[in-house]
Amino acid sequence: MPRPVLYIAITNHGFGHAVRASSVAAALKQIYPDLLLILVTAAPRWLLESYIRGDFIHRPRALDVGVIQSDSLTMDKDATLEKLRHIRAQQKSIVAGEVSYIRQNRVGLVLADIPPLAAEIATAAGIPCWMLSNFGWDFIYRDWGGEFLEIAHWIRQSYQKCDRLFRLPLYEPMTAFENITDVGLTGGNPRYTAAEIRDRLELTAPREKTILLTFGGLSLQAIPYQILPQFPDWQFITLDRQAPDLPNLLKISGQEYRPVDIMPACGRVISKPGYSTFAEAMRQEVPIISLTREGFPEAPLLLAGIQDYSYHQIITPPEFYSSNWQFLRQAPLPPRQQSPLDKNGSQAIAREVANYFHSIT
Repeated sequence: MPRPVLYIAITNHGFGHAVRASSVAAALKQIYPDLLLILVTAAPRWLLESYIRGDFIHRPRALDVGVIQSDSLTMDKDATLEKLRHIRAQQKSIVAGEVSYIRQNRVGLVLADIPPLAAEIATAAGIPCWMLSNFGWDFIYRDWGGEFLEIAHWIRQSYQKCDRLFRLPLYEPMTAFENITDVGLTGGNPRYTAAEIRDRLELTAPREKTILLTFGGLSLQAIPYQILPQFPDWQFITLDRQAPDLPNLLKISGQEYRPVDIMPACGRVISKPGYSTFAEAMRQEVPIISLTREGFPEAPLLLAGIQDYSYHQIITPPEFYSSNWQFLRQAPLPPRQQSPLDKNGSQAIAREVANYFHSIT
């Protein structure tokens, strides 16, 4: 009997979508090791391998654009619109190429986070398409108005061909999807205990004064590292290898340690609004300090989510870039909700995928 094959299509936007899709893939590897995974993404293979143990196929393809950015906060809407128009013009050839690949490799299911063309590809290939996300790209582009409204309508038509959506926490309603299953937070599990990672990184500051700075795959152009010497008895950790050499700043490689591996040793995480960072921090119950982000409609959903379900602090870009970081000397605010979010979203999605393949074999 041929090996069952899953085609995982990942949106071309930063690292967050690749992280949460890879966390589902990792859970699938544990419960269904015979399943062959094909990850279709422009994200680097090392990032996928940092989550997925064992074999998988990496098919480097960009099925969508997301938002073109110069750093974690700065968006280029004109370049994004141009690229979206290019993908729309190439839709038939993109779909035809992927359908041929799917048939050649006997793929049984498409799982997508959350490129719209994945539903078109699956429909043309005659197999189901399931998706996972807390938002759709139609939601983002519709908010921008103008010439993006037509793009949002085009994307919504594709999403309507999706057979099932696993809706993650911190979501917009996602009304384009008819069959919605709500699941918990996704994310990876740390490879080390708090004591082990503190020992490996030779951390001496207490946990409450150990701070992880993480801004996704793009980072920021100008993290104000010059502020850090004002906190000589604190330990800051960054994945930015270009950061300056400072006595209280530890620079680590993202290819060696993931943010989630570092979180158990930290008292707080400083980030921009991003689902995967927020979800992994909440799964590890690490307080979050987040910048605000203007012009990206997912950001208010995420910020409301950490206010509801996490110890948190929300700061403005001026407070981050030009202040003396007095927010570090203040205690995080408690969550507004008493009940925590479910933390087993990756496992829940993986179980449903495994059950599907068992049902067709």
